[in-house]
Amino acid sequence: MAERYLHSAYFKCFWETGPCIFLLSFSQLAAEHDQHTRTTSRSKPGFLERLSETAGGTVTGVVLFALSFYVLFTNEGRALRTATSLDEGLSQVVSLHLYSSPLDHNNNHLVHLTGALRPNSIKGAVSTERCCYSWVIINQSRDYDEDGESKTETTYNYNSEWKAELINSRNFDKEIGHINPSAMAVESVTVVASDVQVGPFSLSKGLVDQIENFQTLSLKGLPAPDSDSFLTVDEDYFYHTQHPRRPEVGDVRVSFSYAGLSGEGTYPGPAQTVSVVAMQSYDTLKPFRTKSGDTLEIIYLEELTAEEVFEREHNNNAMLTWALRAGGWLLMFLGISLMIRIIHTLVDWIPILRELISVGLKLFALCISCSLSLLTIASGWIFYRPLVAVGLIAMAVIPVVIARSRAPAKKHQ
Repeated sequence: MAERYLHSAYFKCFWETGPCIFLLSFSQLAAEHDQHTRTTSRSKPGFLERLSETAGGTVTGVVLFALSFYVLFTNEGRALRTATSLDEGLSQVVSLHLYSSPLDHNNNHLVHLTGALRPNSIKGAVSTERCCYSWVIINQSRDYDEDGESKTETTYNYNSEWKAELINSRNFDKEIGHINPSAMAVESVTVVASDVQVGPFSLSKGLVDQIENFQTLSLKGLPAPDSDSFLTVDEDYFYHTQHPRRPEVGDVRVSFSYAGLSGEGTYPGPAQTVSVVAMQSYDTLKPFRTKSGDTLEIIYLEELTAEEVFEREHNNNAMLTWALRAGGWLLMFLGISLMIRIIHTLVDWIPILRELISVGLKLFALCISCSLSLLTIASGWIFYRPLVAVGLIAMAVIPVVIARSRAPAKKHQ
């Protein structure tokens, strides 16, 4: 069988076997269960104490409120800059033939290439990651008032699960019987392929880093470890125990994953086909800087035309833009809610009024955050697309105009 390499932007591994290094993956399986409850009490906070706590929230609200304007405004500039860069790239990109040699007249130009990955080596950087069967704690708290005191009932649930990081059991409420190991026998490493190619071109580190379609390596068909070995194979895992179905705290299990499959042969699958858009620099594909200031360094793990690559990038840009708009609005809503919460504190000693004020404040925060978000988005667009900005401003002002027009009518009645 032809020699085979499994490589990726990152070879994530917890074990080394043969010529390849892979990623340790794990699943969380509860093996044991334990819980206990603890109740703490304290005197009810007075009016001044509650007012002081609310004042602290007001400061946080001001920060979130200011941050929301920054997120919303700069997001519009980023979205337009990215869209402009993609349009510029599509107008200049040159599609290359996989088997053609690098041409000098394409140097420093944006090119598109589709082909199978091919590594020259698997040497690279190393990082650490670990997995161990450990105790974990989950807290559930319930607050209530009793005998003039504020009480908190906390239920501590202890489960044993496979965890990639060490869990410090000294922070547990009840450490006795739930002690975790302080170190692991197995460490993970990350190996970056030093030279990955598509056709005659070497990929830049930025392109290789984008290859992250990790798949678990099947261990079926591998010879079983020696009977006196400390290793046990079960499904797609190596276990550092003789009883994989009954693990104990401190046991380690390992699975292997690979990404960016390449080379020749049939195991564990065909070479990964990729589509790349980047700048040709002799026999290397590097980032391409557009006139807008963005860089184009794109790779998709499938066969796509240049037009399809840029269409997907436009879709990704649109999704990110709307996600940041929603995030900016949420920051503004939370900021306003925290700033006006002090009003609720002033009347929370009156039950009926407290509920009415609470609903009213939420509606107020919702309306103001929606209007201000639209106005901020419009101000971001007004420098680039005035017509769209005018439309957004109109949408923000209409509710105010309607409200003001109804007020005189009610007053007249």
